Amino acid sequence: MNAKTRIGGIVAAGLLGASLAAPPALAEGPVVPAATGLTVQDGRLVESTGSDLVLRGVNLPHAWFPGETSESLAAIKAEGANSVRVVLSSGDQWEETSAAELSGIVEECKANRLICVLEVHDTTGYPEASAAVSLERAAEYWLSVRSAVVGQEDYVVVNIGNEPYGNTGYEEWTRATIDAVGTLRGAGFEHTLLVDAPNWGQDWSFTMRDTAREVYDADPTGNLVFSIHMYGVFTGESVVRSYLTGFVGAGLPIVVGEFGHDHSDGNPDEDAIMSVTRELGLGYLGWSWSGNSGGVEYLDMVNGFDPASLTPWGERFLNGPDGIGETSEEATIYSGA
Repeated sequence: MNAKTRIGGIVAAGLLGASLAAPPALAEGPVVPAATGLTVQDGRLVESTGSDLVLRGVNLPHAWFPGETSESLAAIKAEGANSVRVVLSSGDQWEETSAAELSGIVEECKANRLICVLEVHDTTGYPEASAAVSLERAAEYWLSVRSAVVGQEDYVVVNIGNEPYGNTGYEEWTRATIDAVGTLRGAGFEHTLLVDAPNWGQDWSFTMRDTAREVYDADPTGNLVFSIHMYGVFTGESVVRSYLTGFVGAGLPIVVGEFGHDHSDGNPDEDAIMSVTRELGLGYLGWSWSGNSGGVEYLDMVNGFDPASLTPWGERFLNGPDGIGETSEEATIYSGA
């Protein structure tokens, strides 16, 4: 019912040797006040304490299983994660996550000493998925719940919309993303904003890769991070490394916002994803804690939201090489380190 679905069969041809333009020299111009809390500096996500923040977290399907959120947050923290990416709904496909509900989620993340990445899932696969809504609609939702996240910039990353384009219409991703970022900045959002790639998050068309500089420069705060989702397009170390180093070399911030150990569209190389992100000091968030269905139940990290019952994927992700247990460090806004 609430399966993580994606249109498959996409090959990774052309990822090798890809690169992005180097950042241009800064020009004279008006000074834009720095955003507060989490910010982007020199292509890195940085806390207000001055420390780099490398996200090491889990995706949590709150919108579909709201009754499981509280205990799951505590369990995810107990496994050593420093962050959680929480599935929300604008009310277009599932029951709306209200401002009051969202405020409670943020407070529970803080109580569990987790950085809270909040994403609107109703945009998934637009317009290919007929029920999906646009990034413009997602931005409207964020304006309606601004009261729940304003003042939480040290603890919250706003992921505007999940996988906002499928495999059709993705040519509009650049303009739609710039417009959505502009809407939020114009309404006073000072948070770090996270923007997902098109093509069901996997950017096989290189739309995000090739226009990332344009999108980044359109944000007057420079407080923007790109998110790539790695499933069947990213089947080997070479394609993983090529995509990520393209952003790093250009001084553009990027995280792996979702990935798994297997998928219906191909077999992602989870070992490469985890080792290359460790090597480059990049964040990752694995999909997902529990509740998958529709044939991708193997992406559950725990069985039936039971933290005492790890699946093979959960064991690999949490306790394996380059996993959460080995690489996660608590945000210094909590630890004071």
